[in-house]
Amino acid sequence: MNTDYTVGRYLVDRLRELGLGHLFSIAGDYSIEWVNRYVQQSQIEVIEEVNELNAGFAADGYARIRGIGALCVTYSAGALSAVNAIAGAFVEKVPVVLINGTPSIKRTLAFEQTGFSSHHFISGRETDLQTFEHLTVAAVRVDNPDLAPMIIDYALTQCISEKRPVYIELLEDMVDLSCQPPQGTLRPARIMSDPANLEQSVEQINRKLESASKPLIWVGVEVDRLGLHEKTSTLLHQLNIPYVSELLSKAVLDEDDTLFAGVFDGQASSAAVKDLAEDADFILALGVWLTDLNTLGWETDYTKTAFVSLDTVKYGTYFSPQVSLEHLIDGLLAGKVSRDNLKWPQVQAHGVAPVAASDTAITYQGFYDFIPQYVDEYTIVGSDASLNYFGSLLLKVPSAGGFIAQSSYSAIGYIGPAATGICLANNDDKRVMVFSGDGGFQMSAQCLSTQTRFGLNPIIFVINNGVYGVEQWLADASVFASNRSFYKSCILHPWNYSKLAEVFGCQGWKVGTYGELRTAMTGALANSSSPSIIEVVIANKSIPTNAEWKRD
Repeated sequence: MNTDYTVGRYLVDRLRELGLGHLFSIAGDYSIEWVNRYVQQSQIEVIEEVNELNAGFAADGYARIRGIGALCVTYSAGALSAVNAIAGAFVEKVPVVLINGTPSIKRTLAFEQTGFSSHHFISGRETDLQTFEHLTVAAVRVDNPDLAPMIIDYALTQCISEKRPVYIELLEDMVDLSCQPPQGTLRPARIMSDPANLEQSVEQINRKLESASKPLIWVGVEVDRLGLHEKTSTLLHQLNIPYVSELLSKAVLDEDDTLFAGVFDGQASSAAVKDLAEDADFILALGVWLTDLNTLGWETDYTKTAFVSLDTVKYGTYFSPQVSLEHLIDGLLAGKVSRDNLKWPQVQAHGVAPVAASDTAITYQGFYDFIPQYVDEYTIVGSDASLNYFGSLLLKVPSAGGFIAQSSYSAIGYIGPAATGICLANNDDKRVMVFSGDGGFQMSAQCLSTQTRFGLNPIIFVINNGVYGVEQWLADASVFASNRSFYKSCILHPWNYSKLAEVFGCQGWKVGTYGELRTAMTGALANSSSPSIIEVVIANKSIPTNAEWKRD
C-alpha cells in the first residue's frame, strides 16, 4: 500500500485524466475538506456556484463541449437539489459526475443504531444512493479505502462508456485514507454488435439507399454523443444525399455544408424541409431519438424511415437488436454506395429579412429575423425550453457544435446556468449567446452571479412576454390568436430583468425597439469581462411564425 497516496487524490487524478478542467461546487461540511485539500491543489479549477441546480446545469453544459463535467455537493440537502439537473443529463446522454460529500461511517452507524441524527440525514445511508440509482448508470458509495480505486474506476468508466451521469458518494472520513495509485488509463468499454444482425442491417439499408429515387438522411443527436461527427460527414459525402438534423442535433455538423437541407422538426420545420421529408421515399435516421418535440404534429412514416439508434435498427416491421450506430456507419462506408444521379430540387437558402425601422416594436419573429447578423462561425448559440425553440430552430448556426439545447428533457431555466459551463469549456474563444424565456430565467437567474464572479461573458437574451408562453402554447395555442386571456397559472409576476445587472455587478439593457436592440448588441459585444443581460420586451401574444401552425 502506498501510504502517501490517498482516496481524495485518487478521485481528483482520475477526473483530471478524463479531461476535467473545472469542478462546479457548493460549500458543504461533508465535502469541503476534499475540495479544499485536493481539488484546490490540483489543475482542476473550483467554480463556486450559488445553488446545486445551477451547478448541475453548468456541469451539463460543460460536458456537452468538453466530454465530461462534474459537480460536488453535500449530502441530501445539497444532492437532492441537483436531482433535476442529473435527470436531464441522464435523459440526454450527457456524461456528468456528481460527487456527494457524505457523513462518516461513525455518524452513519450512530444514526442507524441509536437514532442520534447528524444534519442532512433523512433515513440512513441508502437515501441519496437509492434516489440516484434511477438517474445514473452507476451509483456507488466509497466507504472502504482498499476498494476505492476499483469503485471509482467502475463509476467513471460507466460515465464515459454510456455517456450518462454517475453518482459517487465520498465519505468524509475516507478522503485522507491511503489507497493504491491509479493503474493504467481509463477507457470507454468497447462497442458491441451482433455480427449477423449488423451484416443483415447494412445490406438492407444499402439496398434501399441504392434503389430509392429520393433518399434523405436524418442526422440525430447520437452522432454527437458518440463522437461520430467525422465518420457521419464522410458517409454523407460518399452517399451524396441531402441531410437534415433535428432540434436536439442542430449544428452537430456544419450547417454551411452543401448537403445540409435544414432542421426537420415536424410542423415547426421550414416549408422546404417539410416538402423534402414528405417527398422522400426512404429516410435513414442516424442516431435520431423520437420525442414529441422533434416530431411536433408530424406523423412519422415508419414504412419509409429506418431508425438506427439505441443499438437497434428499426425499419417498418424489421427489427434488429445489438447493432451499434458506429458499426453500422462503418459498414455503410465500406459498401461504397454513392448517388451521383440524384435530381433533388435546390433547398432555399436562408433569406435575409428586411431591416425593420429603428422605432418599430420588436416581435418574437422579428427578433429572430434580426439576430442572424450577429451569429457566425465564432458563436455558440443556446436556447431554453420556451418559444425560443421555434425561433432558434431556423436560425443558421455556421459552426459545427455551435448550438446547445436540452430539448428532449426540456427543463425550463436550463440555458442560463448551462452558459456558465459552456463558457468555461469553450477553448476556441467563441462568444456564447443564449436565448431564455422570462419564466425559465426566473428559476435560475443567479447564474449571473457565478458568471460575473469568474469574468465570463455570455450574452443572455431574456424574452420578456410576461407569461409562460410555451406552456400556454402546449395546452391551448388558440389563445394567441384570440382575445381570450392566458391561463392564470401561465401569467408571471413581472421582473425588471435588466436591473439584475446592478444586483450581480454585470451589464444589462432593456429593449423594446430594433434601434434599442441594435444599441444593446453593440454594448454587449464590447463587454468582454462580464455577462450581458438583454431584456427583450415583446407583446404577450407574439409568437414565432413557425409556431403558428398550432395556434390556428
